[in-house]
Amino acid sequence: MAEEKKVLKFDEVAKHNVAKDCWLIISNKVYDLTPFMDEHPGGDEVLLAATGKDATNDFEDVGHSNSAREMMAQYYVGDIDESTVPVKRTYIPPVQGVKSPNTGSDIVVKILQFAVPILILGLAFAVRHFTKSKDQ
Repeated sequence: MAEEKKVLKFDEVAKHNVAKDCWLIISNKVYDLTPFMDEHPGGDEVLLAATGKDATNDFEDVGHSNSAREMMAQYYVGDIDESTVPVKRTYIPPVQGVKSPNTGSDIVVKILQFAVPILILGLAFAVRHFTKSKDQ
């Protein structure tokens, strides 16, 4: 007798949205990618950004290889109940108290968020200074 496929509701899948518990919906199938988080060539941030929605377009846009598609079978959990998937993505906050470690890219982003406005302000003062000196 064939095994019955597990059908999951979107709300249940959407709860799995942190690095230590990450599920994605791709082509109406649900995958538990938690064990793959450290191995994913694009980093865990890419996978986490695709939680809480149908990630099919995200997956297809990247152009994954055939071997990557074959690898997905080992992470298969079940099928998604399509009627429960919202048309528009709603924000699902991560579970409080569970944080991924900072990566190098996180630090670079924080530095840029601080440095860019200062550089723009400095540039504005320099332009003002030089245009004022020419007028005099």
